[in-house]
Amino acid sequence: MANPHTRIEHDSMGELEVPSEALWGAQTQRAVQNFQLSRRPMPRGFIRALGLVKAAAAEANGGLGLLGAATATAIRKAALDVAEGRHDAHFPVDVFQTGSGTSSNMNANEVIARLAAGKRLKVHPNDHVNLGQSSNDVVPTAIRVSACLAVEEDLLPALLGLRRVIERRARSLGKVAKTGRTHLMDAMPLTFAQEFGAWAAQLASAEARLKDSLKRLRRLPLGGTAVGTGINADPRFAPRAIRILSKLSGLRFEPASDRFEGIASQDDAVELSGQLNALAVALMKIANDLRWMNSGPLAGLGEVELPALQPGSSIMPGKVNPVIPEAVAMACAQVMGQHVTITVAGQSGNFQLNVMLPVIADNLLQGIDLMANAMRALGADCIEGLAIRRGRVGEALSRNPILVTALNPIIGYEKAAAIAKQAYREGRPVLEVAREMTSLSSRELKDLLDPLALTRGGIQGGGK
Repeated sequence: MANPHTRIEHDSMGELEVPSEALWGAQTQRAVQNFQLSRRPMPRGFIRALGLVKAAAAEANGGLGLLGAATATAIRKAALDVAEGRHDAHFPVDVFQTGSGTSSNMNANEVIARLAAGKRLKVHPNDHVNLGQSSNDVVPTAIRVSACLAVEEDLLPALLGLRRVIERRARSLGKVAKTGRTHLMDAMPLTFAQEFGAWAAQLASAEARLKDSLKRLRRLPLGGTAVGTGINADPRFAPRAIRILSKLSGLRFEPASDRFEGIASQDDAVELSGQLNALAVALMKIANDLRWMNSGPLAGLGEVELPALQPGSSIMPGKVNPVIPEAVAMACAQVMGQHVTITVAGQSGNFQLNVMLPVIADNLLQGIDLMANAMRALGADCIEGLAIRRGRVGEALSRNPILVTALNPIIGYEKAAAIAKQAYREGRPVLEVAREMTSLSSRELKDLLDPLALTRGGIQGGGK
């Protein structure tokens, strides 16, 4: 008796039962049965890119007369529906699958073929949807396309947004001096604007590195088919398909100068992952600076007060913790770990094919998404609303014996060191001790030890 919940599909290995409502076919079903390691499908961005690649391929093949007009149009429309996320439930293949991503490519081919087919239109997953292609060039292409789209549409705007928040807050704090710290110990003063400006500069450098890495990621090996030779692909196919893909995606892509490299290696994905890793390092530095500055508020530094977002303890009433910087730091740690995964996967290119493509796609897109979300949270929920505790900052600055450094050119290092040590020992402002131990007047000392003046660098007192 026939099972009303399944239908029979077949592939080159024979017949197989497939859920009756599924848009996929036999090859996808085999992958569903074989791969249940994470029970987590490929990311949305990758499926979107697959749809865009298939739509561009169909249009190119139709324009070259390799597909009938009706077939090309139907495949293109179905593929764009896939790209737009209308059929995500029909992409169940696990991230941890065959290393080439063949199961995901065939998943797309089968779903698109079924969507495109009609009563008078037969569409075959391999012969029509996959025409002029191989999993070995489609999946590396989709990785590059999805990563470029995610960086351009999500990561870079989030990065710019955070940098602008930091720069805006810095502009209002140019005249607020604070104690600098090296080795976590008191050091010469700087302004909050200078401290925040260093964060903004880190982000600007990260943005430049990311944009530079995209130059290499835009080179697509589509048309290389199985190993890079382009077997079974019309020589006109790849340039035409990539032009169409650029138009569909809104980004400029170009054919890889060496398709063998583009299929055998994922060095450009590893490079982008490295830039994500560097961004994670910068964000963790910023997050930890904020945690230190917010610490206390009584027994810590207590320089800033971060927005209170939720109770911080189940047992200590009134405690509020720096939850956004902590969440950001954890996201950064995750991305650093993902870079290790991508690095190992990137070197797994044996001869003509990398065989860890799905895990590269998954970790790369996860990392981009995590960093974008982390930066939005850090800007909107933390830095935008932080308050400077000016009284606490001013008190600590006035008692900082390291200010005596400004007297080095006038009284010498050893004399200045003696003043600093006595000020430390007695818990007195350095200005008072210097007045007793030097012949400089109170007015001279006040000018020389003015914290805000010291943030401008140079030799104080006109070099006297």
